[in-house]
Amino acid sequence: MTESRHALIIANDRYADQGLKKLKAPAQDAAALERVLHDPQIGDFEVEVVHNASADLMRRRIQGFFSDRRRADTLLLHFSCHGLKSESGELYFAASDTEPQLLAATAVASQFVRGCMSGTRAGRSVLFLDCCYGGAFSRGSASVRASGEINVLESFAKDEPASGRGWAVITASDSMEYSFEGNELAENSAPRPSVFTHAVVEGLETGEADLDADGNVSLDDLYEYVYRHVREQNPHQTPKKAAELQGELHLAHSRRGGIKIVAIPSPPSLRAAMNSDEFLTRRGAVTELCTRLQRPELPVAEGARQHLAEVAQNEVQPLADQAAAALSEIRLAPSPDHLDFGRVPRGSHTPKRSVTMHGPPLARHCVVQPKQPWLRVDPTRGGMEVHVDTATPGHLSGDIALKGVADESVIHVEAEVTPADEDGPTKPEPHVSNDSTPPKPRTADKRRTVVIGPSHIPSKPKEPPKTTEEPKGTDGTTPSRRAPAFAGAALALAVTALAMLVMTIQRGVAAVVARADAGVGQVEDTIHEQGALTPLIVCLITGAVTLVVGAFARHDLGTRRESYTTQAASATHTMTSVAKGLAIPALILAVLVGIAYLVGSGHW
Repeated sequence: MTESRHALIIANDRYADQGLKKLKAPAQDAAALERVLHDPQIGDFEVEVVHNASADLMRRRIQGFFSDRRRADTLLLHFSCHGLKSESGELYFAASDTEPQLLAATAVASQFVRGCMSGTRAGRSVLFLDCCYGGAFSRGSASVRASGEINVLESFAKDEPASGRGWAVITASDSMEYSFEGNELAENSAPRPSVFTHAVVEGLETGEADLDADGNVSLDDLYEYVYRHVREQNPHQTPKKAAELQGELHLAHSRRGGIKIVAIPSPPSLRAAMNSDEFLTRRGAVTELCTRLQRPELPVAEGARQHLAEVAQNEVQPLADQAAAALSEIRLAPSPDHLDFGRVPRGSHTPKRSVTMHGPPLARHCVVQPKQPWLRVDPTRGGMEVHVDTATPGHLSGDIALKGVADESVIHVEAEVTPADEDGPTKPEPHVSNDSTPPKPRTADKRRTVVIGPSHIPSKPKEPPKTTEEPKGTDGTTPSRRAPAFAGAALALAVTALAMLVMTIQRGVAAVVARADAGVGQVEDTIHEQGALTPLIVCLITGAVTLVVGAFARHDLGTRRESYTTQAASATHTMTSVAKGLAIPALILAVLVGIAYLVGSGHW
């Protein structure tokens, strides 16, 4: 069953009731969290954002979010809003139309959320609460009482869900602590992400939350990272966690420390050769590892790279040098590594500059991450194309980070964006202010992480496949069909050879029976009369041609593997193997029949 990942972000920062002060963080939180969760290279979640909704709409969206799920689904619900406590001590989440005196009718009860989590069929459910429990109340307002304490986790950890494999709750703060927005809760401070959500986004986006450096950000990794980050920023705010999970829950992928490929280990025979006492045997094994390092199948090449790294450290000097030389060929080698677009008018479309990645397939496979929002990168067959967004005038200087399996590299980019001509259409200048309010982020400013390489073309998130688009070879070009065609021909010839052998045997048996019934004449004459020699000759010819055509198909596939899709390569291997399995026995039997005829014809 295919796993699917869904996230619902509820962000409320404006309230009709004057007793609930306006919050500054939720809108920023929702945008930042949606970006990293939706990114297929990080969270790969389907994300829905509900902003400043009424209590009724919130309940509908929450119940719909947890309904009609499967056991393979992972669900993540994030609240960024006020948290309110009723007179009976129950926790409520404030909606845009919440009236503090009517919490049961105009707010969303924590019991309602817990009931939805308990009733879902999803395998894993995660709840993030970035709610301002103590800061929900305007100073001097009598409409809401902030006295007393409430343990937030107790509102969710009372019962284990009735179905599914597990659940987890992480809160920005507990009891009546403040959930800080920046360094303070001042009424007139500028909008900024909250301390808690900022830590979540930063940990996922940078990969720093991958504390064990295994390529994935688990729930435990993220909580430990967020806890340390929040406590460093505000010692009075303490994130809390409660969970009932079977196994480890991975919330996101991490690019920290380079790209990771699941390696196929070297074959046992090759490892046995490397453990041989004979120097020449070990040298032959190292040579074979160097050959496997050049393979287009990245898991095979990565397995060879890891084995060669062991050889470079542990073997005698000649073999260690040979391994080190092979490993040096898979280092990232972008050309050029410095791009200067010169002077370009503001708002114009800059020409794309090509960057070529050199080396074997494993060296060309890497993660590309622009470090500045104005940089644009598109993958190509041999590397990438780079252009810049010219919306903002001035000198632009930035880097594109490349992370491969063995090392990292940087492409430096510069451009000088000049003001547009006075006669041309004017464009609004970016808002500049002396206060700390940042300009509203544009969609085009989002940095996009892509993967380039011989077998990985980055997918655009959640776009339906174009059924009219031709499949590509592993090098990104239109795939060749030569090897599968020859493999199909070889299979047809093998079937023909087998059919001719069966016909030969049938006619030979008929000739012997006819001779026995007649009682006169030679069997050789009867064989000629039955026409048994013709299919025998055809069987020998087609069997031999089968082996030749199959060998050609495998040779073409081996020398031009990057020109074939994975399906074409698999089909070629299957058809040539079946053809060989049919042709060789048919040839052997046909040769034996022919020898028997030649030897016995003089005595029949």
